[in-house]
Amino acid sequence: MIGFELTGEHRLLEQTVRAWAAREIAPRIHDLDRRHHFDRALLPQMAALGLLGICVPAEYGGAGMDYISLGLASEELEYVDTSLRVILSVHAGLSSLTLLTWGAEDQKQRYLVPQAQGAAIGGYGLTEPGAGSDARAIQTTAVRRGDAWVLNGEKTWISLAEVADQFIVFGWTDLEKKRQRDPSGISAFIVERAFRGFSSGPLPEKWGILAGNTGFFKLDDVEVPDANLIGRPGEGFKIAMFALDQGRFTVAAGATGLIRACRDASASYARDRTAFGVEIGQHQLVKAMIARMESDYQVSRLLWLRSGWLKNQGRRDTREAGLAKWVATVASERAAGDCVQIHGANGYSDDYPAGRFYRNCKGAVIYEGTREIHALMQADYVLGYRTDRPSRCELPPYRPTS
Repeated sequence: MIGFELTGEHRLLEQTVRAWAAREIAPRIHDLDRRHHFDRALLPQMAALGLLGICVPAEYGGAGMDYISLGLASEELEYVDTSLRVILSVHAGLSSLTLLTWGAEDQKQRYLVPQAQGAAIGGYGLTEPGAGSDARAIQTTAVRRGDAWVLNGEKTWISLAEVADQFIVFGWTDLEKKRQRDPSGISAFIVERAFRGFSSGPLPEKWGILAGNTGFFKLDDVEVPDANLIGRPGEGFKIAMFALDQGRFTVAAGATGLIRACRDASASYARDRTAFGVEIGQHQLVKAMIARMESDYQVSRLLWLRSGWLKNQGRRDTREAGLAKWVATVASERAAGDCVQIHGANGYSDDYPAGRFYRNCKGAVIYEGTREIHALMQADYVLGYRTDRPSRCELPPYRPTS
């Protein structure tokens, strides 16, 4: 039976994250966004709240919460600003949950435990200058040399590129399969920032999520120990797609929070602003936009809750997470556009949050699968061209800490 009633633990987490973000971030986010500044001091605060290890079992230093909790935290963080949710998506979703599921025990002790405790920040490196939606187009290579692998390549549009201490990086270990574009030739590695030959930099010209850190990193003959190979050689593409299931879930929940932020800002403005002798909230077309935000919020929330419920059961949710991500991000773009419209000329001003919402929403419609890719995926499910079979490693079901 599916039940979406939140537990007392869920409610407490929701209230705690909401209060922290409202107290510590909301008063400063306009300044951080305007200055394009990522505040590293947020990370220890998030660690203290248990957010950086939110779904990691206590045995690996985490808070041991369930996957619904991860969604709730993502929604509350993005309600204040997308840059906050991105931290959770990359560190907790793409990196930590991948290590929890695919990592060897030694890798979990060396990398997952510090990440869960907030002593280290995890990143994820798949996208390249010539490879976005087409992950098979990556050019990064990993060549075996003795008991190590030598990695060469460049990753771009990497969230936390200048912040993360270690990255899950994907590259070709079978060059013949690379020529054939056979994804079974891709492998996954844990690459530390401290490894010789690793360098990173910012992407300063982006126009959204300005309070977040986005950049690139280069791998120039970086030697990675064989002990840092995740899974077996050739399993990298499966690992990458698994990680995206977790990231898409957090993106969906975050976009739901952005819809709610647009709704609340629009309702507040519509009650305060008058035109033609009445509050603009009295005008039917304004009501229609706000009503659509409410509808989109409720639908998006139900979709990510279903995806989280499946995760809690230890069941694969590729289809459901993808649907939630697609619907919620497209709806957030619509809500942000309407929020600007309701604010009129003020929506075009940096004095109100509507413009920031509009700039922030667009990224999620592109990364971790564009809206077009997700539309094709959902059509393929309906047509029977795509089916999901259990993989070797599924996300472990949630087990409450005794």
